[in-house]
Amino acid sequence: MPTLETVSRNAACNSVVDLIDAGTGAGTLVFETSGDVEVATLTYSDPAFGNALNGVATASAISPDTNATGGVIGKASVYDSDSTKIMELTVGTAGSGADIELSNLTVTAGETVSVSSQTFTMPAS
Repeated sequence: MPTLETVSRNAACNSVVDLIDAGTGAGTLVFETSGDVEVATLTYSDPAFGNALNGVATASAISPDTNATGGVIGKASVYDSDSTKIMELTVGTAGSGADIELSNLTVTAGETVSVSSQTFTMPAS
């Protein structure tokens, strides 16, 4: 397997996160049950991520969902503003090693759900 140099990692990383900005508005981070039912929808800034540095892009501010639908989170999906799915992420509690770690996976209807930070990494190989 080839090893990507930093310039290639940055370009690949930027290409993926820039897909979130496709469409006419901001992309979304949707927490879903394992059966694909929406639990909460957060909105990315537009643009969603800054330029990658050493293969890592950091999200700009992510607006919370202040009136979540509720349910048990099983995964998360990232969509552009035209509802094209860009990627699916694992979700777990703190220390789980999941793509996104939350303090609690059970969300009550009307609850606020927020994410304080997010990164996307393009590995060297």
